[in-house]
Amino acid sequence: MFNHIMVGTNDIERSKRFYDAVLAVLGAPEGARNTAATGHQRVFYRHAGNAFGISQPINGEPACHANGGTIGFKCESAEQVKQFHDVAVAHGGTSIEEPPGLREGAMGAMHLSYVRDPDGNKLCAIWRVPKA
Repeated sequence: MFNHIMVGTNDIERSKRFYDAVLAVLGAPEGARNTAATGHQRVFYRHAGNAFGISQPINGEPACHANGGTIGFKCESAEQVKQFHDVAVAHGGTSIEEPPGLREGAMGAMHLSYVRDPDGNKLCAIWRVPKA
């Protein structure tokens, strides 16, 4: 369904350091730098058939986060959900909502953690507990 997800940043170097560290938790290699035809800087992360990018806004306006938007990253375990959170906070992210942990709901049991990246984008780390 998706080809890629990209978020804007006001500081490409700060965001690259943040995402290099956080996405490494999921096994993604360091982001690849790219200069668009317009001259703005971007960084792409490719892993497990997915692509995620950070970019200076093409229109030259300041980057801002989406109100109500969340980007969910699939984890392999409850421990990886917690590690994603902790690495994000250690690299300039902000912990939001409830502490990382198990949530029970209509969609089943899952471990979740929520952070905002240095530009305010809301990220979720999720691992769905396998049904017995």
